Amino acid sequence: MNIQQQRQQIRRQIRKTRSNLTALQQQQAEQTITQQALNLIEYHQAKNIALYLSFDGEISTQALIKMLWKENKNVFLPVLHPFAKNHLLFLQYLPDTPMVQNHFGIWEPKLNVQNVLPLNELDMLFTPLVAFDKQGNRLGMGGGFYDRTLQNWQQKAFLPIGLAHTCQQIDTLPIEHWDVPLFDILVG
Repeated sequence: MNIQQQRQQIRRQIRKTRSNLTALQQQQAEQTITQQALNLIEYHQAKNIALYLSFDGEISTQALIKMLWKENKNVFLPVLHPFAKNHLLFLQYLPDTPMVQNHFGIWEPKLNVQNVLPLNELDMLFTPLVAFDKQGNRLGMGGGFYDRTLQNWQQKAFLPIGLAHTCQQIDTLPIEHWDVPLFDILVG
């Protein structure tokens, strides 16, 4: 089995396991992650924070987003780049932001160039993932969207943080040259 096949097999197994989590397990994980994330945001004095809207059993970010709004933090969500294939833009997200579904069925802010935040102005990026290992490697859905965003994150000065359920951790991920280890992974 080659590395791509191994990665696909891991994706299938972990997504299946994750989809079997109960609503209570999902809710408890969200509460745990929300508190961990708020502590990390406060510690790093982050103001511009990128998150995602959960999809396919990912850790929900709804409670965290609401708390960040209450604390007057700037929340940004990923939007598929209209011209650069498999790239993301990050747009400000407010309670009244018009939303649209992208071709993956994921809700994102309606594209408005005035609301795009350059990556070098981002303080923290919370990223979804399918699987992760102890070395901070993440395995996403396979499109490379976050891999491209995370390239050279140290020069852009934001901290990439993964959010995951405990069932998503494996001992060692088969990694590719484009994989970028995360600064931290919060587990709930």
